This record gives sequence, C-alpha cells and structure tokens, in this order.
Amino acid sequence: MTINSTDAEVLGTALSWLQEDQRVALVTVVETWGSSPRPVGSLLAVREDGRFFGSVSGGCIEEHLVARIDQDFPALPYVTGYGVTADEARRFGLPCGGNLRLVVEPIQDAAGIAQVVAEISQRRRAVRSLDLAGGTATVAPAGADTQFSFDGKILVNVHGPRWRLVLVGAGHLARYLAQMGQMLDFSVFVTDPREEYRVQWDVDGAKLLDGMPDDAIKDLGVDAHTAIVTTAHDPKVDDMALLEALKSPAFYIGALGSKKTNASRRVRLGLFDLTPEQIGRLHAPAGIPIGSHTPPEIALSMIAEVIAARNGALIGSNGAST
Repeated sequence: MTINSTDAEVLGTALSWLQEDQRVALVTVVETWGSSPRPVGSLLAVREDGRFFGSVSGGCIEEHLVARIDQDFPALPYVTGYGVTADEARRFGLPCGGNLRLVVEPIQDAAGIAQVVAEISQRRRAVRSLDLAGGTATVAPAGADTQFSFDGKILVNVHGPRWRLVLVGAGHLARYLAQMGQMLDFSVFVTDPREEYRVQWDVDGAKLLDGMPDDAIKDLGVDAHTAIVTTAHDPKVDDMALLEALKSPAFYIGALGSKKTNASRRVRLGLFDLTPEQIGRLHAPAGIPIGSHTPPEIALSMIAEVIAARNGALIGSNGAST
C-alpha cells in the first residue's frame, strides 16, 4: 500500500491545534469498496470548532462528517460508514456507488502525534497503533514490511515522509516534469551543472540544487521515497547522476533517450563499479508507451511510470521517451 505523503501535513496541523488546547478528532479511511476517491490510510483532522484539514473522500462527505463531529465530539474512537446503500452513495456524491468505512478518533495523546511528526521530519517511517476499545495509541518505528491493517479492534497505520522527485537536467522537459510532479504531491529537486540551463530555471516550488549531479544526489540523502529521472540528454551529465543513483535505494530510476541511446548508456555504465543488478534497475527509455512526441506528452508518459512504481503497479514498459 502506498503511504500518503500528506500525512505530515495533516498530523502536523492536528498537533498545532492540540498545542493550542483544542480538541481534535482524527479520521482514517480503513476500508473502501467500489470507486472510492481516497485510499485506505487517508487522514482528516477535525477541530472541535469545525475547522478541518485533509481529505477522506475528495470532498464528497467531509462537510457532513465534520458537522457530525462538531455536534457530538466523540469520547472514544468509533467506526462509521458512508455510501453503504445506493441512496447514500448518491446523497453524498460518492462516485459509481463507492463506499468507505472510517475510524473517528478523539486524539488523547499529543505526544504520540508529535513523535510521528518528528519521525516523518527525519524521513523515517513510523507505525501508529490505535486500540479502539480504550482509545489509546502507541507509536514505534515501522519495519520494512509493516503495512496498514484494521481488524475492527486495532487500527495500524504506517506514516512516512513526502515523496521526492529528483530531475537531472533543467531543460524544457524537466519543466513539465517538475510541474506535474508537484501536482502529484512530490517535492521536486533539480540538478544541472550547466550554467546556461541553471540561469533559466524558474519553476516555482522546484528547488535547484548546487554542485555536480552525483554530489547533489549524495548530499540529498536519497531514500526509498525518492524517484530520480535524468533528462539532460547529455551523457556527461546524465551518466554522472546515474552512477550514484543506481547505488541508492531510490524506488524509481529512469533515463530519457531512445532504445539505441540507452543501449549505449548501459554499456558505458558497465565500465564502472556497478553490478548487472544495479544497472538492471534503470528504466530506460523512461515512460510508458502512449505514442508521445511533444515535451508535455513525454513528461506525462514518464511521470505515469513513476506513479506506477510508487503505487506498486509497475509491470514493465517498452519505454516512451525519445
């Protein structure tokens, strides 16, 4: 299951409200059927005065749910559902008869929320386990295989850092990738040592890193929540980044270029201290095949492959970049 990288924002907002001595309820999606707009684990923080932050349905039920909590703030966690019948689905605007089951929890321990927020800020995963019977929650480091679960009594939710997208090359294609990446909840970083490209980079929210690409990737501290895509179309720039990226735990590494270009690239990479398994991690040509030709189309195909990898749905592609 994909960790929702908005967790830090929702939990951080909840923590700030708790520190203001406000009562706060945390709503978690624990089960979905049909075309539910938000995945399990999604969070909504609701303050006792009706203010809220986050989303559990994409806007379909939030107003009704917040009003319920505002009118009768819970003393203990409880389970509720929306869209259980066709009439309810139509009433709340759930798409295609979608249904969802929620846990509504009055947060009793601000220190536990602070612990999760602190772990996320250090780019570490944390698991929070809630006992619905007593309303108590515990926080611990999340193991590599720890997953979301709910058995009706214990809710286990895994919280992780925001996803990152590192773009190598600050050209035209990277601009579209940076914009799309931010729309899809990535923190975007760009590295390019070529001054003529650096001076033209002005995409809001996408941070231009200093130094050479390999050093920039090392200094960033690439982890399993990071994707790296090379777009410079210059072997001196792209290969330098890939030599470092392919040794990292990044969940996706892709390279722009034709099949011929990338065949030559793999040969070059093999001349350095990379194993065949490391080189085999490279998605090149990057992107899913959609017949793309223009920079926006190529960016779309590439970001789609990144999303598929993030969601654990990447089966393989024939490549789409040129």
